[in-house]
Amino acid sequence: MTRFWLRRIELDCSPLASPLYTPAMSSVTPIIWEGGVLRLLDQRLLPHEEVYVECRSPEETATAIREMVVRGAPAIGVCAAFGMVTALGETSQSPEASLSRAADLLRVARPTAVNLGWAIDRVLDVFRAMPVRSVAAVRERLEREAILIFEEDVAANRAIGRFGKDLLAQECRVLTHCNAGALATAGYGTALGVIRAAHESGKKISVLADETRPYLQGARLTAWELDREGIEVSIITDNMPGHFFRQGQIDAVIVGADRIAANGDAANKIGTYTLAVLAKAHDIPFYVAAPVSTIDFACFDGSSIPIEQRSRDEVLWTSGWDEQGTLRRISYSPVGVPALHPAFDVTPNELITAIITEQGVLRAPFDDAIAKLRE
Repeated sequence: MTRFWLRRIELDCSPLASPLYTPAMSSVTPIIWEGGVLRLLDQRLLPHEEVYVECRSPEETATAIREMVVRGAPAIGVCAAFGMVTALGETSQSPEASLSRAADLLRVARPTAVNLGWAIDRVLDVFRAMPVRSVAAVRERLEREAILIFEEDVAANRAIGRFGKDLLAQECRVLTHCNAGALATAGYGTALGVIRAAHESGKKISVLADETRPYLQGARLTAWELDREGIEVSIITDNMPGHFFRQGQIDAVIVGADRIAANGDAANKIGTYTLAVLAKAHDIPFYVAAPVSTIDFACFDGSSIPIEQRSRDEVLWTSGWDEQGTLRRISYSPVGVPALHPAFDVTPNELITAIITEQGVLRAPFDDAIAKLRE
């Protein structure tokens, strides 16, 4: 069930709406930082409503991540960094105690996306290196670090787009899964960043966005983003890709990732593995697009990646708008029948054609290519 628990606000996100910290990256503005308040575009309501919610504390930030107000590994990492800064508001605790508590709250919000812990650890490392630890000094320094993480993510996405666009033909029909666009990042996107960059370079790109049950990130979010950008997109259900592969109507598959192991195994939204198998069977390239921060160098292979188990209610129930514009819960399932809901699956490296990062395109053997990123 959709639960509204945060302050809902309408924001003017036009170029004149300064001093919102929203560097230009696309027509989609998912994350805003202003005056110590984190404002997030509520992705549970898209594409029918564009409403922002406010997070003024680590608790509210963790809830936003857990409740899917914001989603996507890079975006979760950026939000976690700002969430750490919100811990340094009006409090009688020392900065060290406040940040430790915030880190504990945020780490457990969602377990699969490695960017979450990466961003928290980066903020904590900056704090530990500070010679002066007054609340004001810590807050100012960590805010700068969070903004830097934001800016680096946008720059990384654009670099991923530049490297990835050269992998697509002048005319290319792309299948993508879930949402790895501006909404899943600080802006521009990873998988959709490749598609955007190819489109911007003049290539004729058309996209099949599978709906991505049960949360419908493809139907609701990816289609919304691409339509706003003027990129040709059609929605298909999750059981249709095999038909389109067989009909020769897919030239490439591009997906994002929430965690990539040191050997190149990649965890992404449930259903990704199925598409990788289909792509391999039909000799279609399967690309994973993600920043280096999504690589877990300490994770040897995909078997060690934790898989988030979400509520069965998200499978058994869906939300929809009736003719009066009211959001309602709908279920088509028999009462009492259980459901399973692993939120992610792991695609083994042998099914991946290439991993597109901001540092270049990685190819097999992936363990060697990934190890070189640490040199």
